[in-house]
Amino acid sequence: MSSPPTSSGEQPLTKKQKKNLHFPSLPDDLVVRCLARVSRLHYPTLSLVSKSFRSLLASPELYKVRSLLHRTESCFYVCLRFPPDPNPRWFTLCRRPNRTNKKSTDNLLVPIPSPPFPPARWSSDVVVGSDIYSIGGTINDVSSSNVLILDCRSHTWQQAPSMLMARDHPTANVLDGKIYVAGGCNVPDSSNWIEVFDPKIKTWKPVTSPGAEMCGSDTIVSTEIDGKVYMYGGYKGVAFNPKEGTCEPVDWNMCKGWVWFSSCVIDNVLFYYDDGVFKWFDTNVRLWRSLKGVKGLPKFPSHSRVKLAGYGEKMVVLWDMYYGASGYRERKIWYAEIVLERRSTKEIWGKVELFDAVLKIPESYEFVCVLAAIV
Repeated sequence: MSSPPTSSGEQPLTKKQKKNLHFPSLPDDLVVRCLARVSRLHYPTLSLVSKSFRSLLASPELYKVRSLLHRTESCFYVCLRFPPDPNPRWFTLCRRPNRTNKKSTDNLLVPIPSPPFPPARWSSDVVVGSDIYSIGGTINDVSSSNVLILDCRSHTWQQAPSMLMARDHPTANVLDGKIYVAGGCNVPDSSNWIEVFDPKIKTWKPVTSPGAEMCGSDTIVSTEIDGKVYMYGGYKGVAFNPKEGTCEPVDWNMCKGWVWFSSCVIDNVLFYYDDGVFKWFDTNVRLWRSLKGVKGLPKFPSHSRVKLAGYGEKMVVLWDMYYGASGYRERKIWYAEIVLERRSTKEIWGKVELFDAVLKIPESYEFVCVLAAIV
C-alpha cells in the first residue's frame, strides 16, 4: 500500500529515497564537489547526517577533488592517554555544532578511532602528507620495531613495514618526504643509530652516522630545521645533514631550553614555552629571544602541561586548567592559535587569534603528541 500524500499533495519519500538522500536530486559526484569546498573542521559534524554522508566524507574521490580545487588544509590532531588505561586516545579539531556562547571560538576536540593494535608507549609520531606515523616505543616493556599509520582522510589505521631495529623512545623527523628515526637502540653504533623510511617505496634503510658516539642511546629529543635534524642526548647536541651524511656538534646555547620543554618549528624557527614566556631561535641569529606581543592569553597555572605545535603558519598552544567549584577534580584542555609575524632578524611578534576550552579530561592524563596533517 502506498503512503498517503502530504498536506501539500506531494507523495512522501520512500525508505529507499530517504536512504539515498544527500541533497535533494543531486548525484553523488556533485555532492562530493560541494563537500570538497567545505572546511574539514565541519566534517565530524557532517558525518552525523547519514551513513552515506560518512561514506562520501571518507571517500578517496572527495580528497582527489579537494586537491584539484586546491582546498587542502592543515588538520589538527591530539593523542592523549588516560591512566591506568594504556591505550592511546586520538582526537581531531572540529567546529562546535551548536554554539551557546557568543565568545566561543566554535572549536572542539572530538574522538576518532584509536589503533586496533597493541598500544606502544614512548613511540615517536610524525606526519607525512595526510598520514600520521606512530613509530617504535615499548609494548609490554619490550622495545618495538612496529610502525602504524593513521590515514587522516578516512581515520583508519594500518600497519607499515617494521623498522630494522627495535627502538625504545626513538626520535623521528621528516626531511624531503622521508622519515629519519634515531636513537632508542640498546647498543647504538654508527651503523644502526639512524635509519630512514621512504613512504613511496615502503622500505627502511640504515643510515651510517657518527652521531651515535656523540648522543648514544640517550637521544631524547630532535627536530628538523632547514634540512638538518637537530638531536640532543647524553648532554650533547648534534646536527645531522642527511644529504652529506655528516654530524656536527651543536652549540650548547641552542640546546638549552627547548630540549626540556614542548617545542615546535615553524618556517625554520624553533619555538618553546617555559614559565610564562615564549622563546624563539633560528640558526642564523643563533640567540634565544622572547616572542613579543602574545597578549590576551590567560596566565597558565604552574601545574599546567603546555604543548606547542605548528599549524600551517600559525603556532598552536594547548594547556590544561582546572575548572568549576569542585576543586582539583575536573580539568579542561584549552586551545589557542597564535599568528606569527617576523618584523626583523631580531623580532618576531605573536598575535592571539583565538582561544577556547576544547575538551574535558579526567584528573590523570598524559599528552602523547600534537600534530597537524595536510588533508
